[in-house]
Amino acid sequence: MNCPECNSLSKKHGKDRNGNQRFRCLACGKTYIEPKNKPLNEMRLAEDKAVLCLQLLVEGNSIRSIERITNVHRDTIIRLLETVGEKCLWIQENLIKNVKVTDVQADEIWAFIGMKQKTANNNGLGDDDKLGSAYTFTAIESNSKLIVAWHLGKRTEQDTLIFLEKLYAATEPTKRFQMSTDGFRGYDHTVNEVLGTKADYGQVVKIYGKPNPDEIRYSAADCIGIKKRAICGNPDMDKVSTSYVERSNMTMRMSIRRFTRLTNGFSKKWENHNYALALHFAYYNFCRIHKTIRCTPAMEAGITKTLWELKDLIGMEIKMS
Repeated sequence: MNCPECNSLSKKHGKDRNGNQRFRCLACGKTYIEPKNKPLNEMRLAEDKAVLCLQLLVEGNSIRSIERITNVHRDTIIRLLETVGEKCLWIQENLIKNVKVTDVQADEIWAFIGMKQKTANNNGLGDDDKLGSAYTFTAIESNSKLIVAWHLGKRTEQDTLIFLEKLYAATEPTKRFQMSTDGFRGYDHTVNEVLGTKADYGQVVKIYGKPNPDEIRYSAADCIGIKKRAICGNPDMDKVSTSYVERSNMTMRMSIRRFTRLTNGFSKKWENHNYALALHFAYYNFCRIHKTIRCTPAMEAGITKTLWELKDLIGMEIKMS
């Protein structure tokens, strides 16, 4: 082993009180401990505790309820989320690439950060991109159930472009696939602009009746019909649907405490919201067996051959570019 200071040859020099191997440099005389991989960086949290905290997070528990169950301080839980969330972001960007897809459904799901958009506007904070309404764009492959791409942003054309560019990078560059979305106007020309050579694209436009005055605060009006329209390419109109991605939205609502309506568990910081999403999608794609396909979406899509565990997410070594 070489010295970390002068890169000269070192020899073993006993062990410390914890049994860690010590080395002494033959050139400069510096002594040091054998370096070890620290999956949680400088955190002293035991792996079994970390796994338990993450398991509770992905099953929809709040930070403070996890603190009560595990006796791990809430600040430590947040640091754990940040550390593992960074790894999950890397996994999404680097492992989900050139995926073979045939039928992709995309949608956006609403949440808010800090305060609702109306409150932010009333307080003069409406221009802060990290407060108020936050939409998560997701794209799911209908056959493998893989979340191919996702993006956290505002419900704007600019964020739609970023999301579609992520989808383009995640899918095979030369294969065409069918794509379906709802009637959000941000997709109208951006799909053709970004995916024009890859996607046969159709929309499902929902028709709503008059809202019920007693329920308008909590739910939309009843959907009384739909119409489908081809936007670009040659989509199979019988397969134009958003059923799978809307079911995925429900999974997010149930599995991420920050998305639960009418509670105080909403995100207070944009960054932590993004990390929570990254953890959810990595767990969903690689660790959670889907009841329909009886394996994980990543296994069905051919990205991995084995079932991952949460400790695999913790121990993932990422290469920062």
